[in-house]
Amino acid sequence: MALNRKFIEQFAAGSDVPKRAIQGLTRKELNTLAVGGPGLWTIQQIVVHLMDSHLMMGMRVKRIVAEDRPLITAYDETKWSANLHYEATDAGRACELFRLNQLMIADLLRALPDKAFSRVGVHTERGLVKLGPMVTGYIEHLDHHMKFVRAKRKLLGKPLGW
Repeated sequence: MALNRKFIEQFAAGSDVPKRAIQGLTRKELNTLAVGGPGLWTIQQIVVHLMDSHLMMGMRVKRIVAEDRPLITAYDETKWSANLHYEATDAGRACELFRLNQLMIADLLRALPDKAFSRVGVHTERGLVKLGPMVTGYIEHLDHHMKFVRAKRKLLGKPLGW
C-alpha cells in the first residue's frame, strides 16, 4: 500500500502561516503580555519558538533520513525563550526563516521513497520516533500555537480573518 503523501503538502502549506499571523501588528503588540489569554508567551515568543522548533525539526528529519537510528536530543523551549532574547528577535525574519525551512524540508520529503517514512531516531525523552509521525506532529504543532496567536490577536482587537 502506497503512503498517503498529502501530509507533505499540508506541511508545506503551513510555511506562510506565521508571517500571515503577524501582519498588521506593531512590535509593541507582538511583545505585549497584557493581552493575556491562553498561553503564557507573547505572539513574538510564539513566532520565534515556531522558527526555532521547526529548524530543530528540519535537522531531526535530515538526521533520521541520513543516519541509522540517530540520537535526537531534547531541548528546553522555556529556557530558549527566556535566554535567547526572543523579544528582540526580528519577527519578520523569523517568519521568513520558518517559511524557507518548511519549504526546503517539504522538498526533501517529496524526494523520499515511501519506506523512508518508517525510519526512526532515538529521542532522549520520547524514545523511538518515526519520521512520518514526527512530521505530522509538527503540522499539529503549528496549529496548536496558532490557536494562541488567534486568541491573542482577538484580545488586541485585531482578529485574523482566516
